[in-house]
Amino acid sequence: MLQWTRSGGGRGGVDMGGWRVNERTRRNLLVAILMGMPAWAVAKTPGPRTEAVAAPVKDDPLSGGGVDGVEPPELLLPEEDGAPQAQLEGAMAQALPPPSRTSPGAQPPSVTPLPGADDGAKAEQDANQRKPKQRPGQPQDDSLGENPDAIDDKPRGESQALRVIGRVSARARADERHQYQRNLSIADARVGVRTSLANLEAEVTADLADSQMLKDAFVRLADDRKRFRLYGGQFKTPFLQRSLESSWDLPIQARGLVEEYITETHQMGGRRMGLMGEVRLKQVWGLKVSAGFFQGAIDEAGGRLKEDAAARVSLRPFNFKPLTVGVSTYVSEAMDLARKHAVAADAELKLAGFVFTGEAISGRLPLGPFTAQMLLAQYLIHVGDEWAIQPVAGVEALQLRGDTVRGDGHSLVGGFNVLLGTRFRAQFQTERALRPGDEFPGLQHSIELGARF
Repeated sequence: MLQWTRSGGGRGGVDMGGWRVNERTRRNLLVAILMGMPAWAVAKTPGPRTEAVAAPVKDDPLSGGGVDGVEPPELLLPEEDGAPQAQLEGAMAQALPPPSRTSPGAQPPSVTPLPGADDGAKAEQDANQRKPKQRPGQPQDDSLGENPDAIDDKPRGESQALRVIGRVSARARADERHQYQRNLSIADARVGVRTSLANLEAEVTADLADSQMLKDAFVRLADDRKRFRLYGGQFKTPFLQRSLESSWDLPIQARGLVEEYITETHQMGGRRMGLMGEVRLKQVWGLKVSAGFFQGAIDEAGGRLKEDAAARVSLRPFNFKPLTVGVSTYVSEAMDLARKHAVAADAELKLAGFVFTGEAISGRLPLGPFTAQMLLAQYLIHVGDEWAIQPVAGVEALQLRGDTVRGDGHSLVGGFNVLLGTRFRAQFQTERALRPGDEFPGLQHSIELGARF
């Protein structure tokens, strides 16, 4: 509180035009002035000026220094070092408004987040909503060994540095050759891991349901634009379009009698240890060239033969994306006698929901020259956003024209698949085939359920 007293020769005060203000009052007045300066600066026009006029007070000599019953101010003693700071803080506390207190049981006041605090979470949520769902019929993009082109075409933001992949399929068959005896089996139980860095990729996959458990185990070096690539390890040789297609994307349960006769019976193509270079130029009609050397086959005595060579060229003529054509070749013991070799030409046409694939092969085996043809047709019928029905039909033929051994084989397959996105499928298939070694054609019915993750 400000105390105004008339100067009467008292001590410890400051004379202000005949009025005296003691030291404590002066400091409080200074603090009040400093705290009020911002408000004075903001005001546009000054308010009306008022002055306080103090009424004159007469001194009473008998009052002992008191004026109208008011005692004179006490003598100010020298203050300690911390006293001025404590008084200053007390004056500031009086000038500032008291903090609001929340009564017991009341809700605390809501705090508004800073601008941009939740932008990251909102952006991620919007990105997940905008991310398109994988509809049935899209090629699988999990395994680099199964479909390297699908992975290379993915945006970089969608690729994962480390990816665990898996696939399982259960099959039930009834074959006329065995009096329709039911055969239940695990057709596929594949697990693997893939890593993808800027210029280096690697993959290891194994099929726990196969006698040859290891499937892919390789590394791949590539430039920044994935145009030039170098493979090393065990992977698919660039021979036969039917062999290179992913078994999950293939609409039939097996690759057919022609592919089985060439790759498994006579060991031409398939997965091998080797070194391969590859060039892919999307701007030049989607040109892709692959060539490499691979580990040789095993002869009848169990010995390893010399290295094989394989190459393939594919493109889209005139940049017509629905059509892809290719030529591939395989030479066994390329640096020696080359007793086995083959050349294949293939084409794939995607048009109005239909997919047609055809391949013609010609070569020579130890039994003599041979030719083969494969044709497959499929159609995709979408039922909603995630379900689809896929009818499929195919035909194959094999002709062996040796000097001592001659024979023919053929196969006719038909059925349909039920697809749920790209993660589940149910296949219902019937095949009538005359395979090499059979005396008469046989009928086979099969059902297969599969899922991948």
